[in-house]
Amino acid sequence: MIPVPMEWLPTRLLARLPTSVCHQFVTLSPLFVHGRSVNAGSTCVNRNQDVKAKILVVDDEPDVLDLVMYNLTHAGFHVDTGADGAAALRKARSAKPNLILLDLMLPEMDGLEVCKLLRHDPKTRDIPIIILTARATEVDRVVGLELGATDYITKPFSPRELVLRVKKRLDERTAVADPKTSMSHGPLQIDPSRHLVTVKGKRIELTATEFKLLAVLAQRIGHVQTRERLLRDVWEYETHIDTRTVDTHMRRLREKLGAAAKYLDTVRGVGYRFFEEV
Repeated sequence: MIPVPMEWLPTRLLARLPTSVCHQFVTLSPLFVHGRSVNAGSTCVNRNQDVKAKILVVDDEPDVLDLVMYNLTHAGFHVDTGADGAAALRKARSAKPNLILLDLMLPEMDGLEVCKLLRHDPKTRDIPIIILTARATEVDRVVGLELGATDYITKPFSPRELVLRVKKRLDERTAVADPKTSMSHGPLQIDPSRHLVTVKGKRIELTATEFKLLAVLAQRIGHVQTRERLLRDVWEYETHIDTRTVDTHMRRLREKLGAAAKYLDTVRGVGYRFFEEV
């Protein structure tokens, strides 16, 4: 009998499998994809494994909730769920999850409004939000990122990719939590503890604001930062002011960094990000 990937099986059936059966399936049986055998050791883990983080999954489709909950649970996460926008807000504020997976097409209150409210609430504004939706147009992506989403995944999706994206966003959040960690990107070196930036060994003189702007972007590598969020995190402005302040500082920062300015990417209509080299 040719085995198939675990996520290809009905989630309601998998949920009834004992841990021992699941473990034997992935450790003793190779998977065959397009005629090739691949290792599936990481597809399922021991249910007694320590919980890594709390994930809140918000979607009004029971089958999607089952699929996502199954794969995240077997990756070692604690999973809570909600089926509408009100539940998402209530559970995000009370349970304080480490990450939120949010559908856009929710009853009563859509996911974009939920995302916006979460980002304006001091208790929830720093929680990573991954939008998981069937709305795949560029406009939807831009609006989602502009409102503060950390990542955007479209349906149908690969459960394995979803788990990897969740792990990556949580790892990045852990790295950001330690602002004194030195960062190295090609010729660009950033040392927050010494307040020092060098390009090819040459010291770059930056103002305190320019340094903080660069450090925040580098710590959140790959994440799009809206001008409004940068104003709040770098300038610590809570009120609405002219966002051209950010553009002016970015222009000066790029001029000072010279060739290393290639790491600072403009996302038109949204904001800026520190570009992750492949």
